[in-house]
Amino acid sequence: MTVRDNLQIIGTKLDQFARQYQRSASDIQLLAVSKRHSITAIREAYEAGQILFGENYVQELLDKAEQLSDLNIKWHFIGPLQSNKTKKIAAIADWIHAIDRIKIAQRLNDQRPDDLLRLNICIQVNISKEASKSGILPEDVITFAKEIANMPKLNLRGLMVIPAAESDLAKQRKAFAKTAKLLAELNQQGFKLDTLSMGMSGDMEAAIAEGATIVRIGTAIFGKREG
Repeated sequence: MTVRDNLQIIGTKLDQFARQYQRSASDIQLLAVSKRHSITAIREAYEAGQILFGENYVQELLDKAEQLSDLNIKWHFIGPLQSNKTKKIAAIADWIHAIDRIKIAQRLNDQRPDDLLRLNICIQVNISKEASKSGILPEDVITFAKEIANMPKLNLRGLMVIPAAESDLAKQRKAFAKTAKLLAELNQQGFKLDTLSMGMSGDMEAAIAEGATIVRIGTAIFGKREG
């Protein structure tokens, strides 16, 4: 199976789930998680029509963005971000998905080049309240969001979650439903958020059922990671 074949399979599944849960497939974006995958594989995906790519490591994103500068790729940074790496990523990324510290958000805001559009931001929420996971606790999200909303070079778009692993569809849906409810509560507070970054290969159906607008898929597109 080629990368193009895999993208077609994922696209078909996405369309099926959208119809099944009365969603419009056009409201759900596929983010190809390309960490530890080759430039050749990313080019193949791009040539098959994939535009959005997600990376977890700053240096890997920087290297790939340079080598693929001839392509109109929209780069999403989806991993943890250290404060000493914010300047480089602020100049390259179109989206950052895993913001859970005001210090990091402030640095991205201050270091975003003036000639670029505002940097799209998602707050990472620890929706399952796991001690081992990063993210803002649900009860702290509104206060956190209000601080980010005052940063002029950031565009707060929504929430990102990585729930506790579950194999049961109903249990998967429960965590994603909580996230969707939290987004609705933010909008009731006056925010205008439109993004739920949630769902990966093993729980994409549950995420789409509960309103995901970005699903993050890696291995199902590119195969086993290199290195």
